[in-house]
Amino acid sequence: MFRLRDKEFDLWAESYDRDVENSENEGRYPFAAYEDVLNTIYNKIPNNQKKVILDIGFGTDVLTKRLYDDGHEIYGVDFSQEMLNISKIKMKEAKLVQFDFSKGLPEEFNNIIFDYIISSYAIHHLTDDEKVELITKLLKNLKDDGAIIFGDVAFRNTEEMLKAKEKDKDIWDDEEHYIIADKICKLLPHLNISFEKLSYCSGVLTIFKEKTSHYP
Repeated sequence: MFRLRDKEFDLWAESYDRDVENSENEGRYPFAAYEDVLNTIYNKIPNNQKKVILDIGFGTDVLTKRLYDDGHEIYGVDFSQEMLNISKIKMKEAKLVQFDFSKGLPEEFNNIIFDYIISSYAIHHLTDDEKVELITKLLKNLKDDGAIIFGDVAFRNTEEMLKAKEKDKDIWDDEEHYIIADKICKLLPHLNISFEKLSYCSGVLTIFKEKTSHYP
């Protein structure tokens, strides 16, 4: 099992938001259309009623804080203690735990059922097989009408990914495992999965807890 690099992200915590902003402003990998990704996830969650939401790899909580301010009940896991410290100051009532999410959920979350499970720019640390393993575990803690929503560096297919890699070969990170939507659909054919492309290197994958397969 891949172990997430918590110490590296502790060091990155203070400059993370600035690095994201620079990449987004340039419209380049890896954070092109970053705000569009976060807004797409945010708009999938109704704000007219309180929901129970889990954020996996919440980082500096740019998205999570918006949902927290809307009055939702927020749970979160992140493998960086520094990221956790930053978020605890902003969201005092949220239930936040330092944890390596490649292992699933921390014990204290085992009996909680979530309306939505979200993750932005974190799931790429897992291989496809590890993604499927995590999704399978998360479904046990998801309401029947709930959804798992991943926003990240993401592509419809391998061809799209290879074009982006060639475009950004000077900065491409070969150690990451980016979402390729058609692969995830094939690995989880019993689920209802949709994908929204938001830039040449980003998108949002939504997984519904249903017994049919769908991929536009």
